[in-house]
Amino acid sequence: MSTTNNIRFAVPFFMVRDIEASLEFYVEKLGFIKTIDWTPCGKIEWCWLQRGDVSIMLQEPRDREKFDSQGPKGNGVSICFQCIDALALYHEFMAKGVEIKEPFVGNNMWVVAFPDPDSYRLDFESPTDVPEETRYSEWFK
Repeated sequence: MSTTNNIRFAVPFFMVRDIEASLEFYVEKLGFIKTIDWTPCGKIEWCWLQRGDVSIMLQEPRDREKFDSQGPKGNGVSICFQCIDALALYHEFMAKGVEIKEPFVGNNMWVVAFPDPDSYRLDFESPTDVPEETRYSEWFK
């Protein structure tokens, strides 16, 4: 039996300090849709979010004090979303109040990068033929 095509996709699973704040960020500002949630004690503790073909999961731990004592969660973690037009998303997200550093070209991709509320780095990237290390302000005049 071949298992070559057994794995279909991976879904990032973020432990978050405040799931309501994270939901506001991902749904209201980034345009994800909550498709599944888990509310075992009358409050949402886990959810599945989707935008197009991309999914992520969020979970808030019940023991927030222990969670906080473990330090920042997202440091060193990046999720790279491969897009058709990252610059269109840059404008969409900026219009919704997301704080984003200036996009740049890296590895033949426009890179729109910023942290979520728990410091997970989100990179929205799309292919380009613009020269490496070009900043958006240098290209768009």
